[in-house]
Amino acid sequence: MNIAEFLAIEATEDVPQEAQELFRRKYRRDIPDFPHHVVAYLRLHDAARQALCYVHFTDCGDILLGGGACSDDRAMRAMSKQQRELVRERGGLYQYVLAWSVQHFAARFAAIFGYCGNALAERIDRAVGFQSTPHDHLLVYWTRPLEAQRQRQMIATAHSFGAF
Repeated sequence: MNIAEFLAIEATEDVPQEAQELFRRKYRRDIPDFPHHVVAYLRLHDAARQALCYVHFTDCGDILLGGGACSDDRAMRAMSKQQRELVRERGGLYQYVLAWSVQHFAARFAAIFGYCGNALAERIDRAVGFQSTPHDHLLVYWTRPLEAQRQRQMIATAHSFGAF
């Protein structure tokens, strides 16, 4: 079995209704109404699907801010044991979706930033390739080589947004 047989990931500009409840349960608020939205779905029978994981990304010119990640453990239980094991082998659902997202957005943005408020999210971000910055909780994934001065400017820009 291949993970793509049962798991679909999409990036969209529109707020996906399937992910709205998931986000509300985690953050007690609505999904931001601006792009980018990345959703992982469990493929069910007859083209039906169930949202498993959501991540929000904000376009800020040549940098991308990632935050608002959440996954649905209850929906994960709907997966077969073999499906859960395949996801686990990829580092877990959030890690798999984050790695897909970095790959998806890398050509358009020189840097992708994450703001990590908990140790588990930070561990997963680092496993994908995010690195520390001089600011607490702010991590960066460089998608291409950049001069040190340009990196410092981008870090300062991302830091200026505060928690995102």
